[in-house]
Amino acid sequence: MIDCDVPTEGRNPRTVDVDVLPTIEVLRLINAEDTTVPAVVAAVLPQIAELVDLAVESLRAGGRVHYFGAGTSGRLAVIDAAELPPTFGLWGRVVAHHAGGLGALSQAIEDVEDDADLGARDAADVHPGDIAIGIAASGRTPYVAGALRAAVRTGARTALISANPRAPLGEEVDVHIGLATGPEVITGSTRMKAGTATKLVLNAFSTTLMIRLGRTYSNLMVSVNALNDKLRARLVRILTEATGMDAGICETALSEAGGDTRVALVSLLGEVPAARATLALQESQGGVREALQRLRTG
Repeated sequence: MIDCDVPTEGRNPRTVDVDVLPTIEVLRLINAEDTTVPAVVAAVLPQIAELVDLAVESLRAGGRVHYFGAGTSGRLAVIDAAELPPTFGLWGRVVAHHAGGLGALSQAIEDVEDDADLGARDAADVHPGDIAIGIAASGRTPYVAGALRAAVRTGARTALISANPRAPLGEEVDVHIGLATGPEVITGSTRMKAGTATKLVLNAFSTTLMIRLGRTYSNLMVSVNALNDKLRARLVRILTEATGMDAGICETALSEAGGDTRVALVSLLGEVPAARATLALQESQGGVREALQRLRTG
């Protein structure tokens, strides 16, 4: 039975004949539905901004960001969290909890998304000052609800990312990012528009969070360390882009910084030794621009 209270479970009137159309027309229908997603995300940018600001405050105070999800929502959360360390050099601070654990990533495990107690147990890793973000297309997945309610009891701030703007669970959290993606091409297949919108929200949230934390300089990735020759060459190119200096000078600075790109960058732009650049970064909680400002005013 279709639940009319959940928008993604509604039947899409534009795709009722999808199974009798030629291949190219099926693809055009799917593409037409997909084109509506960016506008849906644009409508919730203020809520995403609010969540970013809460997460910046939490991480700067030593807290962590936790994602909780099941099925497609949980898999998207795992991907987002897994890609942050190699891209921005921030390890173990944004973590994903997927209903059923790692085994459920590649194969669905029966009933785990309906287990609120499992969500509460997984939320035992959440501490006061952390941010717990539930991700559920329906806005009411029991696993997610259990995790968020447990996080509230712990004293953490909470958020919900859903494709159900009127989800009652949204009233229980600090920030509800309710995406009005509407009915799917195939009724209830939330890996489609709802999943695409969720991916855009997570990308925007985590990338903006990293920018606000100073894990970039301009639009350059400067929080990655030189772990091998290929990566070292890439980081030297980043340093030359950021400073306009010769590659040889940048390579020397990177070596003196022990492969730490931010230390090398602050050393070059601030015209200070690597040790002083390291101290300035520590004083600015890792932000390159803040470190440079400290050097100029100190």
